[in-house]
Amino acid sequence: MSKWLKRIAMLLAVAFLVFTVINASWLAPEPKGGPRLIAHRGIAQEFDRAGVGRDTCTATRIEPPYHDHLENTVRGARQIALMNAHMIEVDIAPTADGRIAVFHDWTLDCRTDGTGPVRGKTMAELKKLDIGYGYTADGGETYPLRGGPGMGAMPELKELLAALPERTGVMYNFKSGDAREAELLARALREAGRDPAAAGDAFYGHPDPVAAIAEIYPEAWSWSVEGARDCTTDYLLLGWSGYLPDSCRGGTMVIPLNRQWLFWGWPNRLIARMEAHGGRIVVTGPLEGDRPNTGLTLPEQYGEIPDSYNGHIWIDDSWNMVPALFPSRERRSVEEQIAGQEALEARRARQ
Repeated sequence: MSKWLKRIAMLLAVAFLVFTVINASWLAPEPKGGPRLIAHRGIAQEFDRAGVGRDTCTATRIEPPYHDHLENTVRGARQIALMNAHMIEVDIAPTADGRIAVFHDWTLDCRTDGTGPVRGKTMAELKKLDIGYGYTADGGETYPLRGGPGMGAMPELKELLAALPERTGVMYNFKSGDAREAELLARALREAGRDPAAAGDAFYGHPDPVAAIAEIYPEAWSWSVEGARDCTTDYLLLGWSGYLPDSCRGGTMVIPLNRQWLFWGWPNRLIARMEAHGGRIVVTGPLEGDRPNTGLTLPEQYGEIPDSYNGHIWIDDSWNMVPALFPSRERRSVEEQIAGQEALEARRARQ
């Protein structure tokens, strides 16, 4: 019996050594390039994410404003692109007259002075709204962004694309599960003269429109949350063997900041496996309790990501996060920088 136990122990030790070498990050080639920032909605007002659901009106739970930018606007997207955000994530909504508006919510009631479904309005009607109308940080006692830069600021997609520097990619978020919206978006892109693959754009959202847009633009990056979840789950189960699951080949893997240790071969070995099969990795903020898995919101979180990482990083509060990584591209005034730092200190104190 002792002899068999020794043999089993030896086999386990050898297996452990083999799997350790297979997944040793330090034995993998050093990844080329640096991280690429995805600015969620351009520049947005930050809000408390605890208990946020699909239909939560987040405009009524913002932090006290430390800048006057609003999400999904031409002004915000261009400003953060010039500060070196590599990709701008935007939400798209087809209008009643077949245009593509850039706006997050299904209805107008939360953020604007309008009412009803966004898809029930024409682009001209949407252009008349104040998209900063509903923002409040004190339960409705004051509305500091009402009547400001949000007046008439809901953009048609072609306006936003025309304002961006050539090197800036756009990630289009399908809010709907209607596959027909893929063709509407493709038509808008053709009218704007934009080739998504050449521009480095991406598409994500519901699997149906994502699948449809992938047929139109097979060379562009397209992914669904469900597909990314499948890749991540399959890799956690099988990655120890050195095998990259089919769901990850050409796919997208999402790695929460506080779950990096779970991923076999992280970072260099995993990066090499994904790159060899046309896959992409996105690091997001921590996955915690009832909070949605969103972007990084504090500059010190960059320090939790390995220096060799060269994939995408999903960021919220891009107003503070982009210049923290690229200080040479700072475009904020001294007063704006001070206000941003004070907001970060207040956020840290609440956490």
